[in-house]
Amino acid sequence: MNDNQTAPITPAKTKSEKQVIEINELRKGFGPQEVLKNVSLQLFNGENLVVLGKSGSGKSVLIKCIVSLLKPEHGTINVLGENVSELTSDGLGEMRKKIGFLFQSGALYDSMTVKQNLEFPLRRIKKDLTQQEIDEKVIEVLENVGLADALNKMPSQLSGGMRKRISLARTIVVDPMIMLYDEPTTGLDPVTSDEISSLINDVQKKYKTSSIIITHDIECARTTANRVIMLHDGEVYQEGELEKFEKSTDPLIKSFFK
Repeated sequence: MNDNQTAPITPAKTKSEKQVIEINELRKGFGPQEVLKNVSLQLFNGENLVVLGKSGSGKSVLIKCIVSLLKPEHGTINVLGENVSELTSDGLGEMRKKIGFLFQSGALYDSMTVKQNLEFPLRRIKKDLTQQEIDEKVIEVLENVGLADALNKMPSQLSGGMRKRISLARTIVVDPMIMLYDEPTTGLDPVTSDEISSLINDVQKKYKTSSIIITHDIECARTTANRVIMLHDGEVYQEGELEKFEKSTDPLIKSFFK
């Protein structure tokens, strides 16, 4: 901790509450560049954990390591009590079924209708569902994101905000236990950004999810965060409740909360 940094903040959650993700001393680099340096954090059951940081601070790399899209050089990642690095290919596939990952781009299939985009993960993960059950589930999640009338539209017919909503619907359609949001409001206007942030809270409440929200959008953090971690230069710089960050006199933190 540098001389200007505020004293450590007590996390909002206590050790008695269940950890769904625990990361210890994580390091990840690309060639000579070390992106993550001994990062340790916990996600507790039912909370929205916001990870703040400037571009290049390692935020997106962190959540890609959680689902093993990237392999760290050092450290451990435990998800729902399992060490990710020790999972077999089948075990990793089963773990990923419990995690929803909302990519920055949304990653919709452009050649499929909205309905087909939502049916795809259901058919892959919930193989015992009947067509009627699939139809009901698709309509349910579309209603939950406010886009039931987009059922038969193509992604090219959707605005940026609508695409983000449909991407969120596709992520929650399989009832994940954990949600990972990678810059969910990037590229959206302020009104649509607020709507997406509110939807993240709605998902937390309705689906009882535990979420990590990667963002540099302070308004998104203000709306969604139960607890905040700030990354700087690949390390955990500060951790605690949002109110403590907003009252901090640390110059780096103040630069975010103008």
